[in-house]
Amino acid sequence: MTEIPLLRARIQEFVKTNPPPPMRGLTSDQRIGHQRAWAATLYDNGLAGPAWPREYGGMDLGFAEQVAYHDEFARLRVPAHPGNGPSIAGPTLIQFGTEEQKRRFLPPMLRADEIWAQGFSEPGAGSDLQSLSTSARRDGDEYVVQGSKLWSSYADVADYMFALVRTGSRDSGSAGISYLLIDLRSDGVSVRLVRDMSGGSRFCEVFLDEVRVPLANRIGAENEGWPLARVTLGSERAARSLSQASAYRRRMDHLIDLLARRGGLDDPLARDRLARCESHVRILGLNAARVAAAIETKGSAGPSASVTRLYHSQVEQVFYELAVDLLGPQSLLAPGESALEGGRWGAGFLHSRGATIGAGTAEIQRNTIAEQVLGLPR
Repeated sequence: MTEIPLLRARIQEFVKTNPPPPMRGLTSDQRIGHQRAWAATLYDNGLAGPAWPREYGGMDLGFAEQVAYHDEFARLRVPAHPGNGPSIAGPTLIQFGTEEQKRRFLPPMLRADEIWAQGFSEPGAGSDLQSLSTSARRDGDEYVVQGSKLWSSYADVADYMFALVRTGSRDSGSAGISYLLIDLRSDGVSVRLVRDMSGGSRFCEVFLDEVRVPLANRIGAENEGWPLARVTLGSERAARSLSQASAYRRRMDHLIDLLARRGGLDDPLARDRLARCESHVRILGLNAARVAAAIETKGSAGPSASVTRLYHSQVEQVFYELAVDLLGPQSLLAPGESALEGGRWGAGFLHSRGATIGAGTAEIQRNTIAEQVLGLPR
């Protein structure tokens, strides 16, 4: 057997021997507990961090092996890693952190001993991150941080937050931004859940009131955090591309099967719409493979990360709009006895409305593509 079939066989045998915990019907705390336990099991058995260096607990897999890794685990429906550490903060820390910082933060991040949240967006600085106002002033060997962050997933359960703060003057723009790792258990930190229109609370607002952060928790030089932020944003848009593509492949297969059982494919117009969506899902997979190849060969996804982010947001909306249209009114019911599959389709449809806003709006992604990929003027 070649390396890829061996890897797939290893993963299949591992999941068979170590059945992942069931995730349906759990409270938020139970879900996080199961995710942490599963991440620890992967780490302890050498199956965590497919793209990470081995010295920090990763597998150091090549591009093709990473594709197989994400595809196999998505197919087997294992719990996701809790937090935004390994996929977003991790690559930035690996590239720019000191050796001491890497050895302190990376292994517990990958094992989920410490959960991480992102602290970039603010109430007055979403897509325009360069205008952020959360400040960090020097006080001896510490920074004192004052401000707030918004749309931070996992902040209510996270141990650390990787954040952008202003260490320069108010009008310094990107030249006055630093990249800090903030302990969310520190005095002065408070977190508020933000309820979305689906009724859930997937995001948080984080308030930082005179929070003290050691200078040792700054990544890179003071006032030079913006280039690191761009790497983080690229990682955010690209790191999940393989797993997202595999997840949508699985969701599409499930939707086709569900529609066939409910007689939803008898209409030729419905089949035509389904075929178009199938094409989008396949393109999503091909584009994810392209991004993964760019990361392996160049160390960064570059502007193609914006292509990935934009296309995924569009596919997400097209997929769920198609699903609720073809599945009928029962798919739009809130979770309850009468809701189709526990209300997952209606919730997915509502969540998808924000897909072109989160992690960089569709307008921002189009600007990046126009300027950096197509070479158009600003």
